Parts: sequence; structure tokens; C-alpha cells
Amino acid sequence: MERFADKVVLITGGASGIGRATAERFAGEGARVACTDINVEGLAETVAQIESAGGQALAIESDAADAGSARVAVATCVDKLGKPNVLCNVAGIGGFARTEDLSLERWELILGVNLNGTFFMSQACLPYLLECRGNIVNVASLAGLIGQAYSAAYCASKWGVVGLTKALAVEYVKQGLRVNCVCPGGVATPILGNFVPPEDADQALVERLSLMRGLIQPEEVAETIAYLASDAARSVTGVALPIDKGVNAA
Repeated sequence: MERFADKVVLITGGASGIGRATAERFAGEGARVACTDINVEGLAETVAQIESAGGQALAIESDAADAGSARVAVATCVDKLGKPNVLCNVAGIGGFARTEDLSLERWELILGVNLNGTFFMSQACLPYLLECRGNIVNVASLAGLIGQAYSAAYCASKWGVVGLTKALAVEYVKQGLRVNCVCPGGVATPILGNFVPPEDADQALVERLSLMRGLIQPEEVAETIAYLASDAARSVTGVALPIDKGVNAA
């Protein structure tokens, strides 16, 4: 399929994990892909893989938590590849910590990347997306739909992403802009290494998001993102779609 031929797709967090899988998915369907991340080496690997498969991609070093960096990234995409038709906000960080031990610095970093970064990139892309009646797909989390122990900052940020998604979807529905998000459970990506339970943690609470059902592969999330960004989902907006093997349904 080439559902995104002649389209420009801007993807944050493109150096690894879901971001890389998403970039490869869109490029494989004909899109010109701009990938942003602070991980320059990972970005280079993503672009090399896409180009070796015959796709077109651009690496843009960018800090998702910095509003100025977001504006520069969007301007670079427009200058080098063209105006974005789709924005995928994938960049994210997280980890476990007891709330009483969570530092202000860590709280602000997680909120800064996950929530502020999603807002900064969306705001910077809005003029172009409104012009082409494009769409935004955000990556939230199952932790943005249900509570998770030892994850105050992560849950707050991802619930915020879900709320931001719905707010933008309602605000711009009459202008033809669609905004959706996916809410994956445990995904086999490098970020999982940060989710180490605190000492003497309650294991039953740790398993609330039920990694025991098996990890989801990044490619599964990328496929869902591509669906939501495609014309097949032309009537879908404001959705927070779980990808969680039924955990949220229980």
C-alpha cells in the first residue's frame, strides 16, 4: 500500500522504538518522513534503514521539551521536505518511583517531554495541518487511561496527552483537522528499561498494567498510528485507542 504517497509525515522520537517503527511504516507507504530526536546516532540509523529500503527520510536533532526547538524542527521539515500532512507525537520518557521520592527535576522532565512536547509540536504544526486538513496522532499510554502505582509523573503526563488530544479534536473538528491518540500497554522498546520497580514495591500493583499478558511490538503500534492517520479513519477524531490485549476492558 502507498496510502501516504506525496505526503509529508513528521515524527518525534524517531531514533528508536515506536518512533522508528512508525517512521519505517509511513516511509514504506510512500511518505516523505522527517524524524526528530535528541539521539543523533539513533536518528541516523533510522534514516539509513529507511533509505536502504528505498524510502525518503530526514533526521532533525530536536529536544521535544523545548518550544523553540519544536518550532525549528517544524521549519526544517517544511524547508527540506515540505509542509507536514501528518504529525506523530511519539517522543516520551518515564519510569517508576515512589511519589514521596520523586524529585521536582524528574517530575518536570517527564511532563516536559511527554505533555509539553506534544503541545509544542502540535502548536507549531497547526498552520500547515489546518491548511491541508491533515491530522495528528499522539502516543499516550494505557497509563493515560487507568492508574498505575509508582508512576505519578508518567500517568499525569499521559492523561494530559489524552486530554490534549480530545481538546484539539473538538476545537478543530469544523476545520477538518483530526486528532487522535493511541494508548499502548507494555511495548518492547528501550524505555521499558527505565521502569524498574522501587525497592520493596508491591508486585501486584506493578502488574496493574499487566505485562504478564506479553509485550506489544512497536510495529503493532505503528500500524495503528498509520491507520488513524489514513483516509480509512477519515471520520475518526478525538479517540484514545487502547492497544493493550484487553487490560483496559477488564
